[in-house]
Amino acid sequence: MGRRNKAAEEEAQAIDLTPMLDVVFIMLIFFIVTASFIKEAGIEIDRPEATTAMLKKNANILIAVSSSNEVWIDKSRVDIRSVKGSIERLHAENPKGAVVIQADDDSNIETLTKVAEAAREAGVLDVSVSTEKK
Repeated sequence: MGRRNKAAEEEAQAIDLTPMLDVVFIMLIFFIVTASFIKEAGIEIDRPEATTAMLKKNANILIAVSSSNEVWIDKSRVDIRSVKGSIERLHAENPKGAVVIQADDDSNIETLTKVAEAAREAGVLDVSVSTEKK
């Protein structure tokens, strides 16, 4: 009889972890749904310096222009003629996102202008160029 009472006491004193696990899983789902995923452009570039650089908070569409004037979006090289379509696709995924062009210091201004024009034609009004603050 003593063994039964001892087993019943241990069972009554055990902590039920089910509610805690439910809360943890709900929090995990909440953070996954509300997370803002940053899409990298795909290459490392040497950005130009500027004294009037400002921080951009809602920059979700990153476009890189390399020193050899190659355009990179979402870790893949994109032809200059298909930049507008790529921006439209990314803008449809996140309508509030802004376009930030990360142009290399040695890149051509003509390529930078074509990318900015493609972003404007795709319907994105918030287009900026990434720089390094002095």
